[in-house]
Amino acid sequence: MSAEALRTALDDLVAAGVTAGLAVAEVRDEGARLAAAVAEAVPGAPETWASAVGQDGLTAFFTAASSARRWRSSPTDLLERLVGDGSPHAAGYARALAGVTSAACDLGDAPLDVIARASTTAAVHLAAARTAVPDAPTPPTSIPSAAPTASAAPDRFASPGGASAVVDRAPTGGSGSAATATLGTAAAPEPEPDPRTLEELLADLDALIGLRRVKREIREQAQLLRVEKLRTDAGLTAPTITRHLVFVGNPGTGKTTVARLVAGIYRALGLLSKGHLVEVDRSELVGGYLGQTAHKTSQVVADAVGGVLFVDEAYSLTGDQYGEEAVNTLVKDMEDHRDDLVVIVAGYPGPMGRFLATNPGLESRFSTTITFDDYSDDELTRIFELAATRSDFAPAPATLERFRGVAAAQLRGEGFGNGRWARNMLDKAVLRHAWRLRDVAAPSVDELRTLLPEDLVERPDDGPDEDSAETTGAESTTPESRTPESMTPESAVTTQEPRPALHDAPTAGTDDEEEPA
Repeated sequence: MSAEALRTALDDLVAAGVTAGLAVAEVRDEGARLAAAVAEAVPGAPETWASAVGQDGLTAFFTAASSARRWRSSPTDLLERLVGDGSPHAAGYARALAGVTSAACDLGDAPLDVIARASTTAAVHLAAARTAVPDAPTPPTSIPSAAPTASAAPDRFASPGGASAVVDRAPTGGSGSAATATLGTAAAPEPEPDPRTLEELLADLDALIGLRRVKREIREQAQLLRVEKLRTDAGLTAPTITRHLVFVGNPGTGKTTVARLVAGIYRALGLLSKGHLVEVDRSELVGGYLGQTAHKTSQVVADAVGGVLFVDEAYSLTGDQYGEEAVNTLVKDMEDHRDDLVVIVAGYPGPMGRFLATNPGLESRFSTTITFDDYSDDELTRIFELAATRSDFAPAPATLERFRGVAAAQLRGEGFGNGRWARNMLDKAVLRHAWRLRDVAAPSVDELRTLLPEDLVERPDDGPDEDSAETTGAESTTPESRTPESMTPESAVTTQEPRPALHDAPTAGTDDEEEPA
């Protein structure tokens, strides 16, 4: 992990920005946000990022990341400005952005899929800069290429049955419309209604790993709204029940997946006309100046009418007048489209509570909060096994037992990645598996598929070193001398007591309550 590398990359970006006539504060802020977005799925990155940019807390990191996710596949705002102005300094600024992208991968132990996506991000920015100076040579980037890994598996742990339609919104804002057109950005297609029946959607919900309490509450909410509609259709008086939901919980607990299913379930009940999902964050709601925000937010709502608008890290809309404008516009548009729109806001529990308290209209419209608990050790093990199976690997029984021990030793706090953490562990296991077969000229199919316990280490060169084991002495093997940061998963299993329950995540077979039929 290297905070110094990011500091240096940001300094280089500022130098390139100053040369191009950009404001120092804007350049440094853009670089820090881009780094957070690139490193969002990198274990250990939030703390290193905060040290590099001089900010505190996980919230600052994830807020910065959510505001810049679109830059992983499109030029940054300042680069778009330079390209739109035909600046000869656009290429230099793009090269500096590529340096920030590279440094972001060093903020923690980056999985191979993150490195691959970072390489694509750098290429997008370099390509955009060439539109400003067509004859500019292609500058190199220091980010290594990587083949797709197990992380390419869908972010979904369910039985067969496709997810609801998701609208991929084109990035909005910025002044570089020419660059955006050059990169082939197109308007979002008109979403098709989800064709699945209510029974199929509920079966998909039940097939998700864990989330027992979430499944029960979604079923209860769906039944409540179904009866309300039946009473209304029969001419009876029915209480006005808000359809909008608050999802709270750590990353990787399936909030987006469940939101897609909610969209389809509500469509199947006749509450929504299309049942698609529009997923946005602050960057797609807030404009660059007052007045623009209201237009952007209303356009997002218009895209979501007939389905579900999912606002991730909604608490990032608090604290400034731009976010306040977005919230006020959202509240008004929710009322205008109350018969054919559901809004789901999501984020960490504490910040979401403060977000809802910022506007009286929010509290009255979001009366139902659903908590997504961290996965239990057994559930994380099942996620790891399923992700491996879908990637055509076969973890040995001893490997799954080793993984369960690693999960038991894993600290669970705000920001713990849950399913994302399990897939990162699989990435590392796949890398170690390949390294283990380096001297096998013609491995068998079983050898190519089987993951062994020794594959669950941090890196290929993290195995025991016989020379160092002889010379280090007893101090290095004393459990009391080890810190959680320095322990490998193997040592964590053998030296730590099982982790006490830090949450009330549902564990299969331990909840005596029946789920609603």
